[in-house]
Amino acid sequence: MKRLLTTATLTVFAGAGGALAGSLAEPVVTPPVLAPEIVSADWTGAYVGIQLGYGNLNVANQIDRDGDGDVDAADETFAFGGGLDGDGAIGGAHIGYMHDFGNFVAGGELDYNAANIDIGTIGELDSVARAKLKLGYDMGQTLVYGVLGAAKADINVGGTDFSENGYVAGFGVDYLVSENVVLGGEVLYHDFGDDFDGLDLSADATTVQVKMSYKF
Repeated sequence: MKRLLTTATLTVFAGAGGALAGSLAEPVVTPPVLAPEIVSADWTGAYVGIQLGYGNLNVANQIDRDGDGDVDAADETFAFGGGLDGDGAIGGAHIGYMHDFGNFVAGGELDYNAANIDIGTIGELDSVARAKLKLGYDMGQTLVYGVLGAAKADINVGGTDFSENGYVAGFGVDYLVSENVVLGGEVLYHDFGDDFDGLDLSADATTVQVKMSYKF
């Protein structure tokens, strides 16, 4: 009887030892899933930055300069030796403020641009300054907006400086890369009327620029 109990006891301990050994196997560890960093989509705040791009300037004569009774391209050839259109680089700096109202964002921006755009063979566009109102739709990290405002162009013709005021309109897209860094672009149309500073020349321009801003 004692031998039977001893055998049974050893059998129980052997079984328990096997179960315990099985439970000591290394557990499977699942690596944690890191959630992507969520950038704040609050567009409220002041900002400063730079812009650089391309400008296309259209200048047209508005009076009969060759005496044939018509205002046409021949007048430009007669008076200026050819057409007065030009294109080239344009870039500068900007400062502004935007307020986020939820679905919509509104604000204003001032910018100054130096230009390297010829006016045919008679002169060049030196600079364009703009005061812009901006109204956009908040898509989170992306802002799509329209622009309307005033613009001033400075040109040099034959060594003399001339300037004229006009309006600017267009659209832009900004992307909030981080809490403080914004990348974007704008396409803007400028109209300076039919008599640029008494020169009897109409002038309009289209600019396409990329922008980088630091938002405070």
